[in-house]
Amino acid sequence: MNRIGDTFRRETSYKALLLSILIAGLSYGLYKGMLDNYLAEIVCMGEMDRGVTEFFRELPGIALVFILAVFYMMSAETMYKAGAVIMLAGMGMHALLPPDKVLVTLAICTYSLGEHIQLGMKSTLMMSYARPGRGGAALGVQSAVSQIGTLAGHLVIVGAFSLLSHSQPYRPFFFAAAVLTALSAICSLRVRGQSRPDATNRRFYFHRKYGKYYMLEMFYGARKQVFLTFGPYVLILFYGAGAATVSLLFALSAIACFFASPVVGRLIDRVGYKAVMVADTLILVVVCFFYGFAHHLFARDVAFIVCCVNYVLDAVISLASMASNVYVKDLSESEQEVKATISTGVSINHVITIFIALFGGWIWETLGIETLFIASAVLGLFNSAYAATIRTGKQAG
Repeated sequence: MNRIGDTFRRETSYKALLLSILIAGLSYGLYKGMLDNYLAEIVCMGEMDRGVTEFFRELPGIALVFILAVFYMMSAETMYKAGAVIMLAGMGMHALLPPDKVLVTLAICTYSLGEHIQLGMKSTLMMSYARPGRGGAALGVQSAVSQIGTLAGHLVIVGAFSLLSHSQPYRPFFFAAAVLTALSAICSLRVRGQSRPDATNRRFYFHRKYGKYYMLEMFYGARKQVFLTFGPYVLILFYGAGAATVSLLFALSAIACFFASPVVGRLIDRVGYKAVMVADTLILVVVCFFYGFAHHLFARDVAFIVCCVNYVLDAVISLASMASNVYVKDLSESEQEVKATISTGVSINHVITIFIALFGGWIWETLGIETLFIASAVLGLFNSAYAATIRTGKQAG
């Protein structure tokens, strides 16, 4: 605790902010741990329905740039609180509304809007509250606190749905998640100050030298969305995985990424971002092959285990996306340019993901999961080929 205290200025509201983030992470862990199974088992959403829902869930990510531009006069503290209230509204809708496809999609979109608003504000506030030269450490604390809360939420779902395997306690846990979201919002009210949101998050920044980075973000957004949206749904619809199993898989992925993150970071420094970018998507081809064709190669139970292992492996190799940020830093002339470029890359990423969600659902429904993951593998090959063309150093572009 002393180390955390040494990271932040004492006069700030960092304790209230971290408590809000921890509770929000716990709420999200409960929510995410059961959402896919709830959509499949209770709302009866099929492959295409899931793609449509994900389309609307990702829309706030695109709208965020314009929302921040409209409310640029508000402090980061005020925006963070607004995000908490919107998240509470979305979670409350999940707890109270009937399991209708349209209403559930509206609830998901509402929660996602609040989540996206908070996303940028958390980083702004953490760096604003940090002692001089401790901004990176402050962001690390924020990430760790959020991950601890989310992991705890996943493990609660694992335990509860394992013990209550003959019932479907979705509604009580949506209420529990809503109560936790409310507690997080109450904690956020204790966050004081007038920190200004980062101006680089309110605008797009395009420069010719970052052209390849923008293309790489498009490929990454496409490949990420396939696993994010349809990875768990394959396990649920095709293999009959329950909420406890899916939430355990999320927990294992989080733990694997926790230990793998520093390893991948050191690997980027040692072999270079270009080599990591190329290798990442070549491994992805193998992952996609087994995810789409395991049921043709193995007995059903074995195929399910193979898919679970590959889901965790995909989460780990996704960490290689850090390499593109190092690439941007290698090209940039200033820290502000880095932030603006990465912010634009995230927006491009979101634009691609909403269309992949729709198109992916259609491919699965009409052509099968084999075709869906073949398409993902092809995108991976294009990503590797494109990454191989970049040049390292300031002469890249």
